[in-house]
Amino acid sequence: MVELLILLSPSANRVYASEAPRLVAAEIQALATGFGLPLDSVEPVQVAGVDYLAVRLAGEVDDEAVRVLSVVSAAHAIFAREGELLRPVPLRRPERYPSDLVTIQKYPGKTNEQLTRLLLDVTAAATDHPERLLDGTLQVLDPMCGRGTTLNVALTYGLEVTGVDVDKRDFEEYERFIKTWLRQHRYKHTADVGQLRTHGRVRGRRLDVTVAPTKEEFKAGEVQRLTYLGTDTTDLDGLLKGGQFDVVVTDTPYGVEHGSHGDRIARNPLQLLDVALPGWLRVLRRGGALGLTYNRHVAPPEELVELFGRHGLEPVGDPTDDTYRHRVDASIDRDLIVARRA
Repeated sequence: MVELLILLSPSANRVYASEAPRLVAAEIQALATGFGLPLDSVEPVQVAGVDYLAVRLAGEVDDEAVRVLSVVSAAHAIFAREGELLRPVPLRRPERYPSDLVTIQKYPGKTNEQLTRLLLDVTAAATDHPERLLDGTLQVLDPMCGRGTTLNVALTYGLEVTGVDVDKRDFEEYERFIKTWLRQHRYKHTADVGQLRTHGRVRGRRLDVTVAPTKEEFKAGEVQRLTYLGTDTTDLDGLLKGGQFDVVVTDTPYGVEHGSHGDRIARNPLQLLDVALPGWLRVLRRGGALGLTYNRHVAPPEELVELFGRHGLEPVGDPTDDTYRHRVDASIDRDLIVARRA
């Protein structure tokens, strides 16, 4: 038996920080299941007055186990416990860009970036090919991407990502942010914006970004591609290839902060999902997974399970339990649900 202690990163959100040990423990369980790690247990411990998550594994800790634990959403450092001593274990993060790509944006209603990472991790772990999360080949879609937290997280992981959002202001703010950030950090890149057209019909705007961490990689064609479609997520026909994505992850409307931002968000989230899911599932590969965060006050988990069943999705685990449930404020009882496309 090997015991690894994970020191969690602090969160600027105090409410989320208090729930982080429980949520990250569940995330580790999901990653262990998806990657086949010999996990014996994971639980909070305190060593010399410092809080950690103790991850106990059967057998030796191999390179894959370290790579998987390094990607955990709130992992700040990992130590191997050897008697009374803690030995640092070098992190094997796939991140290719500085963390400020994810953290620098500040605006009302922004999804906590640690939760965004957690959502991406547990959704990828539920797919037929979770290893794509670590080797940079996972294809990600956020069909309600707002100002791009998921897009930025995917970029740091070295992944290719597509976002969709009908809110013109969100599109413009993200365009402004990503262009400025890439220019200030002096990354070799292209960023092209134009009309989104199909069959002569204007359907919105499109942002295409191509970037690499080094000039040498960019010159060699070893690049990442980010696409943002400023259009209606319920009308994606002709815009994306069928079976293009391994995961679809998004933060659904909470019916609170988002309620005044355009037609897509003014809808009841269950009604919106019922209309949007056929288009999302058309572009999701078989064996892929869908992951959503949602507000239980406006979308009860039992109704989500019933909705997913009508669209041919198989929930992972028991979505009606409290594994990922946590309070944001009096009006938002947030939870997470993952389902597979068989």
